[in-house]
Amino acid sequence: MKKCELVFHYHDQTKHDYYRYAASLGHLDWDNQPDPFRRFIGSRLISLPLTEVHPSLEYDQLYSQKIQAHPVSVETISALFFYSLALSAWKQYQDTTWALRVNPSSGNLHPTEGYLIIDKIKEKCFLPGVYHYTPKEHGLELRTEFGLELWKELTEQLPQGSFLVGLSSIYWREAWKYGERAFRYCQHDIGHAWAALAISASMLGWKLQILNTISNESIAHLLGLNRFNDFEMEEKETPDLLAVIVPSNDILKPSQSLKQKSIQKIANGKWFGKANKLNEEYYPWEIIDIVSDACEEQKSDCDREKPSTQLFSDTHPVSVNHVKQERKKTLLAGQIIRQRRSAVAMDGVTSITKAQFYEMLSRVIPVVGSMLWDSIAQRPFIHLGLFVHRVVGLIPGLYALVRDPEKQSLLQTSMHAEFQWKTPLECPQSLPLFLLEEKDVQNLAASVSCGQDIAGTGAFSCGMLAEFEEPIRHFGAHWYRRLFWETGMIGQVLYLEAEAKGVQATGIGCFFDNPVHDVFGLTGHTFQSLYHFTIGGSVEDNRLSTLPSYQHLASSSIL
Repeated sequence: MKKCELVFHYHDQTKHDYYRYAASLGHLDWDNQPDPFRRFIGSRLISLPLTEVHPSLEYDQLYSQKIQAHPVSVETISALFFYSLALSAWKQYQDTTWALRVNPSSGNLHPTEGYLIIDKIKEKCFLPGVYHYTPKEHGLELRTEFGLELWKELTEQLPQGSFLVGLSSIYWREAWKYGERAFRYCQHDIGHAWAALAISASMLGWKLQILNTISNESIAHLLGLNRFNDFEMEEKETPDLLAVIVPSNDILKPSQSLKQKSIQKIANGKWFGKANKLNEEYYPWEIIDIVSDACEEQKSDCDREKPSTQLFSDTHPVSVNHVKQERKKTLLAGQIIRQRRSAVAMDGVTSITKAQFYEMLSRVIPVVGSMLWDSIAQRPFIHLGLFVHRVVGLIPGLYALVRDPEKQSLLQTSMHAEFQWKTPLECPQSLPLFLLEEKDVQNLAASVSCGQDIAGTGAFSCGMLAEFEEPIRHFGAHWYRRLFWETGMIGQVLYLEAEAKGVQATGIGCFFDNPVHDVFGLTGHTFQSLYHFTIGGSVEDNRLSTLPSYQHLASSSIL
């Protein structure tokens, strides 16, 4: 079976339906829950300082203007991770405590691991090396180090001063709870983490750009993930992406990459530490191994020749300057990022204004020069099917946000013929939002989201509709992951937008796939819903206590 067909088989096999859920163990063995914190025993831990960087940066500045670049230092490296992959708080109920993080995760299970590859950090590390980020300690574990000449050889094509960050996944952390659907959720989380890193880099005036020219095998070599004796077999890390951070006005050109022979030299060097064992018992999910292997290949063996990645165009920029602003107070970027929480319930009462709604949606439209969407460097493949409940000034009903205006015709012909495709009241001309059908969709939204009330009791919810079969056949099976990453990036933006508007959000991974498609009239594999999301007034659980993220470390104003 071709790799693309394996992907389609996995996707169909792991769909939820009203009368059939994707396979899982069917129970939670809490005594066997995987440890959410990876450590490499025997490696040197470098503590990062809890010092504030750019405390006065306003949230809207992330979207509205250029930010002066900070120099690379231990403080700015600390800030990069503190506002992306670090702990944000601890929660406590009676004698049980658990950590929350800046980057969201399905079920708060956190399968994503982060890495740093850098030449030096003044006063902390003096040689180039590969480091694993430890969120619990807010530190860096040295996995390997090498000479400056090898670093220059590795990065000679990159912009001056650049360094690298990498992300990987431990599938078992998700599969322990979610079974065969876990591969999907791990990819959402990579998108969340990617967006969190890009936004954090932007706060420092840096640019994060993904390396599309490097294979998964090379990423594994560079991050030390192919050193199988360093990991428990069932707890291995799968390489996902490698990105360049450019702390200057330079940009990474599509042809620029890393030297393959240099990666091999690093892989052959001396490595430190062995991964801690996360738990004792495992259940094998062969279907996850199969789809993971299919998606790791960078060359397509599918039906059509693989074209070059098409950059998103600046011919359809969405300007939000004329969207009515309703700011009540100055919001700091760092505060919004670190207060992000996943709502566990909505109150069914709180509404947002249509101006707030339009601004939220405007910020998930890719615009050249934006802090986030430049990092992906491709036209969008994800569109939003919206269930609008409580947006003051808008008629409740089904809506569609076409994130690439050139795909409006494709969406329109793929959906129900009777949909209106009407521009909503006072919608900015540059925002491709359309009213499809006027009706109360609260029960419908909850019903197709595995019966979860949270999808119908917020202000609105959405299904992220991916252009599915065509890009996977064009780009190769690995593009399946990229579609999920894009949904995770959208989700991270919506999380922050919700916090900035005084409400909260949560991602919904459990939904009935084909019934969602039926709502919009979608058939076949042309479009598939990959991720759901809801935003509204959250209900707090007063039984829980909130504790500082790093109370065990030195006190700081950023805690």
